Amino acid sequence: MDKTRIGVIGCGNISDIYLKNLRELEGLEVVAIADLYYDKAIEKAREYAIPEVLEVDQLLEDKSINLVINLTIPAAHADVSLRALESGKHVYVEKPLAISLEDGKRVLAKAEEKGLLVGSAPDTFLGGGLQTCKKLIEDGAIGEPIAATAFMMGHGPESWHPDPEFFYRVGAGPMFDMGPYYLTALINLIGPVRRLTGSARVTSPERKITSEPKFGEKIKVETPTHVAGIIDFENGAIGTLVTSFDVWGSKTPFLEIYGTEGSLSVPDPNTFGGPVLLRKSGELEWVEVAFTHGSIENSRGIGVIDMVNALKSGRLHRASGELAYHVLEIMHGIHESSLKGEHYHMTSTCRQPESLPSSILS
Repeated sequence: MDKTRIGVIGCGNISDIYLKNLRELEGLEVVAIADLYYDKAIEKAREYAIPEVLEVDQLLEDKSINLVINLTIPAAHADVSLRALESGKHVYVEKPLAISLEDGKRVLAKAEEKGLLVGSAPDTFLGGGLQTCKKLIEDGAIGEPIAATAFMMGHGPESWHPDPEFFYRVGAGPMFDMGPYYLTALINLIGPVRRLTGSARVTSPERKITSEPKFGEKIKVETPTHVAGIIDFENGAIGTLVTSFDVWGSKTPFLEIYGTEGSLSVPDPNTFGGPVLLRKSGELEWVEVAFTHGSIENSRGIGVIDMVNALKSGRLHRASGELAYHVLEIMHGIHESSLKGEHYHMTSTCRQPESLPSSILS
């Protein structure tokens, strides 16, 4: 079967792991790369043996390219995705799907109009760690899931990221930066959300960069830096989610699922591996569970190959635009709930992604 011809737009930090992994996957070929900074695209093309370096417009107009991987900055996600769809190409975009709900709707509507697929990161939920957790839940290891907790607690990226300003702009912050990993994992394990409540605050109006090369520069904070949400899932389970750039240290778990017959300690949803820990009713200790699935290393791009296989077989892909839009609405809903002081009732839903086969993305 012919390979899917892929064009990559965006050569930032995240592009390296995609380009490394994509060249090792069967059924697809990265044939072109583009970036607003042409020299960066040349550098990546040389490093990863990509045949063509194009301007963004040239890549979008190239009729031989079937699928665009959109690795631009979040503010450009919707525009680049819409242009790719308009030119007849399927799209896989880094998280989030878009910054605004309106733009997210426009992306999905354009894909439907054109008969094309939209996929979106994160695809970490397809890794061995979270797929093992999903199998345990489906096999009844913890009984019926009744609750979950999820925590992303840290003190912001200005101490390590070379250019951290964008983390504090509208459409970023701890919820929009890291929330997609936790929310996608929760929906994968428990299902879609019907209602939520949130509280959010901007702790400091200004942050000081302590990393190089911008040490000492100040960042104006435009978005909440500590965000807490209570989530009501459609199946009745209740979740607690906290994301923060204001915490110096924490011993909270990444993510736990609580059921009628036991508890499950889920690995960091920003990774593909483990460990996976299970404590069943009546037992005094947590037990580490062996992985039931592969892809436990950094496997970014696994969502792309699942999407490509879905295109060829006609089945539904897992890291879908529908799922990404539901996550986007949850994040907006938590912020809106805090502003209005009332519950937010979801207007979207999504399919709970199907489990992967244990060995291959079929």
